[in-house]
Amino acid sequence: MSENARHNVNDESNNLSGLRGSYLSSIEVLAQSIASIAPSATPALVIPLVYGFAGNGTWLSYFFATIATILVAANLNQFTKRSASPGNLYAFIVKGLGTDIGVISGWALVLSYLLTASAVLCGFINYANVLLAYAGIAVPAILIGIIGAMTAWFIAIKDIKLSARIMLAFEVTSVALIILLAAVVLLKHGFAVDHAQLTLQGVSPSSLGIGLVLAFFSFVGFESATSLGDEAKDPLRTIPRAVTISALLVGVFFVLLCYTEVLGFRDSTTALNSAAAPLTDLATLNGVSFFGPLISIGALISFWACFLACTNAGARILFLMGQHGVFHSAVGNAHDKNKTPDVAITISTIVGAVVPFILILNNGGLIEIYGWVGTIATYGFILAYALISISAPLYLYREKELKRHHIALSAITVLVLLVLIAGSIYSNASSGAPYSWFIYIFVGWLVVGALWFFIRKTQSPGVSASIADNVEEVHQHFRELRAEGESGDGI
Repeated sequence: MSENARHNVNDESNNLSGLRGSYLSSIEVLAQSIASIAPSATPALVIPLVYGFAGNGTWLSYFFATIATILVAANLNQFTKRSASPGNLYAFIVKGLGTDIGVISGWALVLSYLLTASAVLCGFINYANVLLAYAGIAVPAILIGIIGAMTAWFIAIKDIKLSARIMLAFEVTSVALIILLAAVVLLKHGFAVDHAQLTLQGVSPSSLGIGLVLAFFSFVGFESATSLGDEAKDPLRTIPRAVTISALLVGVFFVLLCYTEVLGFRDSTTALNSAAAPLTDLATLNGVSFFGPLISIGALISFWACFLACTNAGARILFLMGQHGVFHSAVGNAHDKNKTPDVAITISTIVGAVVPFILILNNGGLIEIYGWVGTIATYGFILAYALISISAPLYLYREKELKRHHIALSAITVLVLLVLIAGSIYSNASSGAPYSWFIYIFVGWLVVGALWFFIRKTQSPGVSASIADNVEEVHQHFRELRAEGESGDGI
């Protein structure tokens, strides 16, 4: 692309949504996806859960989950290399599969991001309690949650660049602490090969499959950089890179931590999946107990950064759907000075916080709530990932760019995701209530969304055509810019 064309892509006047255009660097865009994954939360909470099923195959579950995520990223990037908007996967699915399915996917994604925010807010409260316990201080859980949610709300409304930089700083700090602990564990074991893990001792295909479903939950949100389509510099380059790099980097980190945690608990009388604070216990087992508070601080800030990231991503989908007429037009307004979707951010923050508060008041445990709302959120993400993978070859066909390998990529990805969703439903059904209820809750949410959109179309018969026209306008905008860039390169 020529410098002239690149300048045009980055020109704030080309921004069609009202958000601040050409504002975020490639690193800041990457920070959004990394923070949404919350890599520090997985070693602290999810890897032990996966170990409970997959045992010595925990690392392999995460390896396969990384491959599945990269497959989804490859399909998604067929869109991100050609267009950008604040609508995340919602706008791309509208383009690929039409307005009705696109709106349902947006409805599912809003639920997923806000329930993920609810889950990680519970993680934030849990680790705040751990840290306060060191000082002998007890603070009500809901008060801690209000403080965490309100600070995230303020930063999200104030400035997306500030949000991105804080998320990046917090995640780098947290991940660095965990990697340092992993290095200590490997050093203590003389970097010996753990044959039990490498030979998958005691691992069955069914246990590995259930572990894979849980492992995949660790990656959801990796695509959230796409919600910054109108705010990123050179979005057709920075966003695809952020989507792919986040999946790769975090995947490698997860596989390393799986291997290290399982190895580190070999000499423990407590099983990894039974440890109340796995990373703190790991530090104590390996003679660096002073790492306990540091690891807790790292987990605390990672959970908070993830709440901020999910609020930002979910709010931008709400924002675009508000501009499209799916919700009240006020939801699609941007702050006059800050150029952030302040109304949508406020709604996202309130919903993300109120859900766990209600469950806490009804005597739900923090880790239990994390699992409950996180499971429902996963259904929404997997549905959206499947729909974007189906959309990709249809979109490329209309753009006259479809190749055979695009069809194969789509088919393989959809098959993998179908296995994941079937495995998730099966494992949750076999777990009994309340997990067996969650698929029905999710399907009920989709039915409510379909009915809501039917009512909106009855009230405003032109809403579907308006959404399709708006999405096409954005695509045409970038189509012309890409054509200009290709023309400029040829001169």
